[in-house]
Amino acid sequence: MSTLTERCGRRRWGRRLTTALLAVTVVATAPAVARAESNGGVRVMPLGDSITEGTQVPGGYRIGLWQRLAAGRYTIDFVGSQYNGPGNLGDHDHEGHPGWRIDQIDANINGWLRTYTPRTVLLHIGTNDVLQNYNVSGAPQRLSTLIDHITAAAPDADVFVATIIPLSNSGQEAAARNFNAAIPGIVQSKANSGKHVHLVDMHSKLTTGDLIDGIHPTANGYDKMAAAWYAALQSVPGSIGQGPGTSPSPSPSPSASPSASPSASPSPSASPTAGSGACRVNATVNAWNEGLTEQIAVTNTGSSTVNGWSLTFTLPSGQTITNGWNATYSPSSGQVTAQNVSYNGTIAPGSTTEIGFQATHTGNAGKPTAFTLNGNPCTVS
Repeated sequence: MSTLTERCGRRRWGRRLTTALLAVTVVATAPAVARAESNGGVRVMPLGDSITEGTQVPGGYRIGLWQRLAAGRYTIDFVGSQYNGPGNLGDHDHEGHPGWRIDQIDANINGWLRTYTPRTVLLHIGTNDVLQNYNVSGAPQRLSTLIDHITAAAPDADVFVATIIPLSNSGQEAAARNFNAAIPGIVQSKANSGKHVHLVDMHSKLTTGDLIDGIHPTANGYDKMAAAWYAALQSVPGSIGQGPGTSPSPSPSPSASPSASPSASPSPSASPTAGSGACRVNATVNAWNEGLTEQIAVTNTGSSTVNGWSLTFTLPSGQTITNGWNATYSPSSGQVTAQNVSYNGTIAPGSTTEIGFQATHTGNAGKPTAFTLNGNPCTVS
């Protein structure tokens, strides 16, 4: 017969064992939650500080970015060691670390890149260097070094480098502007050396009125960041794959971008042949809050090849184009003409080319009702 002391000892041992087993269960199952959100799509790493994490608005810009990607039917897998955000954020993984400076991100970046192997990196960092007054004059060089480490560890990845958003404190904002002024040159130098580095002008997209505490954005401010990231990603082919129904562009030039001026000149031996009934347009709009994206599919239903094209349409009142892809757009509102870029100037009979744009709106998120291709009306489906 056991003594009271022995029985108490066994009970304490049993409680410790139960606690240990529960701890093991938590450790074993927690990573599975993050893994379950991996959908096998293009791996995108949101990288930075509390603004990436979403301080004040958990999930931050990742909410609006995810919703836009889902609306565009892109298959994306956010990756990173961190995890947070609301239910309407379909993938909660990220690499945002509140309070971290450039050097702290840099000290860990190689391990993260080895673990998560992102195809695309979204980098917004430098705010805490300014807030902590941490050798601010050396911040641009630290950023340049960080970018070098990212491109060395992930040479095939597209790295989008954002200027940091505004700060309400006037002295800190002046320092942020000085830091931001160096970023375009840094990015250009990397691109000139053959690295896949792209600039995102995030600072101009927000004002101090978009800040909830003088540092972190409101929900609307984060959504403005999401729109800027989304437009930047769409401007670089492959960075987020391609949505369903998007035909790959034939051998695009590495230097071609959606904002580039058209360089495909119409062939003198083949004049445009899109006459009435010789083209068909299908337009699809995905709208949110005060913004929208519109995808336009143009099909050559005629018997002759179109060499060089201009598609004209009228935007509904209150809509203004802010970014576009696979065409150049002018002007940004009213009657707009979209012209081919260097890699999609030819539309063979029966073939379709797809273009698109992002726009703001003041309540009317409708789509154009009529289109003309090279001056001739198209059927709208």
